[in-house]
Amino acid sequence: MKVTARTTTDPTAGGLCLITLLRRERARALVRTAFPRRRAHLISARAATEVEEHLLKDLVDAVIIDAGAGDDVQRLLARAEEFSSIPFFLVTPLLPADAPLLARAAEAGVCEILIEGVDDTVARDLVARRAFSTRFERALGAPPPSLHLETALQLAVWQSVVRRAGRPVRTDQLAKELSVSREHLSRSFAVGQAPTLKKVIDLVRVLAAAELSKNAGFDVRDVAQVLGFASSSHLSSTTQRLVGAKASSLSRLRTMDLLQRFERHAATADDPSESLSESPAERTTVDEAPPAPIV
Repeated sequence: MKVTARTTTDPTAGGLCLITLLRRERARALVRTAFPRRRAHLISARAATEVEEHLLKDLVDAVIIDAGAGDDVQRLLARAEEFSSIPFFLVTPLLPADAPLLARAAEAGVCEILIEGVDDTVARDLVARRAFSTRFERALGAPPPSLHLETALQLAVWQSVVRRAGRPVRTDQLAKELSVSREHLSRSFAVGQAPTLKKVIDLVRVLAAAELSKNAGFDVRDVAQVLGFASSSHLSSTTQRLVGAKASSLSRLRTMDLLQRFERHAATADDPSESLSESPAERTTVDEAPPAPIV
């Protein structure tokens, strides 16, 4: 049976979630043109404090800041280093007086400068290719061989789940998107050596949680919040169930470590005497881990 995913405008199913702090009309026009309503979910903040609040409660793909936002710009630039997985963009007319601000932006790790009148037509692509969800999907586009996801249905489901970058998704949502019944989806997914659909969904969410945990601006409670877990305890229990590790360990576990632990945990699930203690490699902090997960 041919499986085709439906086109969707649901921001949790592939559209980008962007926070903007825009004071000047020229900056607002650039962003409106680049991201019409059907292209992204825009959250308009009025102050730096609102941006900070949204970063801790929503899974944000990128932050776009107007260089004309006064003191709020400096405050957000100071926070950019704490959220390395979430790209910050600065919109500016690139006047000579902006030079000190641009230098500060580069120092703080702002990933791109959007120049008014120059980058208007390419702003969407510049932001989209750096966005958290895009990088996450690119890094995990093909399922790891250890998961044994090989059928057309399994691959379609994997891609749909990964496209959500760790956001919650229900089986009936996936079934509707793939134009199959919920019963058929559940029955046909876990064939051969493949894990159940629930385990795959939860594994992708744990991989996203591990990536976000590497940001100094998040603690376990924040990560649970932005990914839609009921609580930090829910995130911890899910992590323990899948990979035999505490949620507090996610910040120092790479994607490859988690996948290995998932495979080992599945193999030893029926034998409580087996241990999943962390190896020396897993106890090493990954100081230079890139923003997107490594498969």
